[in-house]
Amino acid sequence: MKVYKTVLGLSNALEKYRKEGKKIGFVPTMGALHNGHLSLVKKCVAENDVCVVSVFVNPTQFNNKTDLEKYPRTVDADVKLLKSVNCTIAFVPSVKQVYPKPDKRQFNFAPLDQVMEGPSRPGHFNGVAQVVSRFFDIVKPQKAYFGEKDFQQLAIIREMVKQLKLPIEIVGCPIVREASGLALSSRNARLSASEKKTAVKISKALFESVDMMKTKSVEEVKNWVINKINEDPILNVEYYEIVDSLTLQSVSKWSDSKYITGCITVYCGEVRLIDNIQYKK
Repeated sequence: MKVYKTVLGLSNALEKYRKEGKKIGFVPTMGALHNGHLSLVKKCVAENDVCVVSVFVNPTQFNNKTDLEKYPRTVDADVKLLKSVNCTIAFVPSVKQVYPKPDKRQFNFAPLDQVMEGPSRPGHFNGVAQVVSRFFDIVKPQKAYFGEKDFQQLAIIREMVKQLKLPIEIVGCPIVREASGLALSSRNARLSASEKKTAVKISKALFESVDMMKTKSVEEVKNWVINKINEDPILNVEYYEIVDSLTLQSVSKWSDSKYITGCITVYCGEVRLIDNIQYKK
């Protein structure tokens, strides 16, 4: 595996592969890699001739400076993990490499970005679109891989590709969970041992709520999940929305959509965790 820190170095390497007709896949990450990330990388390796993984904590998608400062950074460990799953290229750029000039582009993803994470994190999805479109321009992959844990982000990325008319296939990959059910996240590293045990109550409530759709209304299920999680004083639900999986707009009845997803954000102590569940009829 090669490690590149500059756009020029990476571009030159990829140009050689392109001339050979190689198919390039890409996995953008913010590092602090775990098995969820590695599942994306393995799929990318299996489906492409060249697998490029970026490790970059993007400052433009953080509306909270403290959150940016506390975000775990483990580049050396990340590189070792990427080698272990046969990644071809790790791209580990500086902020100056990604943004030689301030990125002032403003995207409009309405109504996708006006619900859930949108109001909670102003500017977040604009920052995501800035960095991902920038990486797409550098890497020029045929396929790019994203985890379904960041359900709203995945919808935004698909919309961005559509708006920019990019010839890139966006591949969504299932949530990877610990044996306990807790969704894998880089933020889990910030949880204490007791908080990690407590955080399992989030996925447990989501799993239990799926069967309830047979006998309870959308509103009843929504309220049950929120109240169940909030029973623990360590946990605080920021929002729980049951939405159409494509439009991300709230549904009021189970019959409103063929594809329904419950999206949740919960504070476990000071750590903000997200998860989601599919409600299948």
